[in-house]
Amino acid sequence: MRKLMAITAAMIAGTSAAQTLNFDSETEGFLGTSYDFSGITVFGVNQNSGINPDGSTFGPGDYGDQVVIEDANLLALDFADVTPDNVLSFGGSFVPGDNLSINLMSQVFISPNTSVDYFAVDLFHYENGPWGGIEVIVEGSDRGTPVVSDSFVISDLGGRDNVVHTRVELSGASFDTVRIYSEMPDGTETVFATVMDNMTFDAPSNCLADTNHDGAVTPADFSAWVAAFNAQAPECDQNGDGSCTPADFSAWVSNFNAGC
Repeated sequence: MRKLMAITAAMIAGTSAAQTLNFDSETEGFLGTSYDFSGITVFGVNQNSGINPDGSTFGPGDYGDQVVIEDANLLALDFADVTPDNVLSFGGSFVPGDNLSINLMSQVFISPNTSVDYFAVDLFHYENGPWGGIEVIVEGSDRGTPVVSDSFVISDLGGRDNVVHTRVELSGASFDTVRIYSEMPDGTETVFATVMDNMTFDAPSNCLADTNHDGAVTPADFSAWVAAFNAQAPECDQNGDGSCTPADFSAWVSNFNAGC
C-alpha cells in the first residue's frame, strides 16, 4: 500500500519553475560516483549495508557505486512513460546499445542543492520472485532530518522478474535531499532492481499568505496561520524577523491583501 507521510514543514523563500530531468541528452555509460545534472546532484550509490532477498548480506559498494546512464529504447516500447533515449541507472554494469540492464540498487541520494517542496520520479522495477514484499521508500530530508516520504510495496504475483512502472511523489514539506532505498518487511534495508526517468523538482513558493500550502490565498489561510501561531510553526513568521509574535498577524493580513 502506498503511503504519504508529512512529519513537519518549513517555509523557504524563493521561486523557480519545476525542473524535470529525462536524461535523454546524456551519453550512455558510467558517470562516476557522483554526477551533476543541471544542478541536480546524484550521489551515495549503494553505500549502505543490509540483507539480500535470499538472506545473504551486502555491504557498501558491493553492487557498484557508479551513476549510470542506460539506453532505454527497448523499455520505451513497453512503457509510454519512458522518454527515449535514456534512463538513470546505478551500480557497476551496463550493456551498451539497445540492451537494457536493470541493476540492483540498495540506495541513492539526490539533491537539488536548494530547498524544494515537490519531487517525483518514475521507477521501472522488477516485481515477483525475490522482489515481492519489499518496500521501496522515497524520503525527503531537510538538513539531514527526514520530513516527508512516499513508499510502495513490490507485488508478488508469481513468476519472476516482471518489469512494472511506479511513480512516487513527495510533497507537504520543504526538503533539500532525497534518499531512495528499500526495506524487507522487518525493516531491514535490502536491494531492489530499478532504473529511473522523469525526475521532477519544484521549489517552494514565496507566497507567505498561503499558510496552508494549497497554492491559493483564501480565508482558510487565516485558520492555518492561527494554527501556526499556536504551534510556533515557521509559517507563523509573516514579517520575516525570525520569530513568531502577534505582530505577524498584521503582517499576514498585509500579505493576504497583497495576494500572490
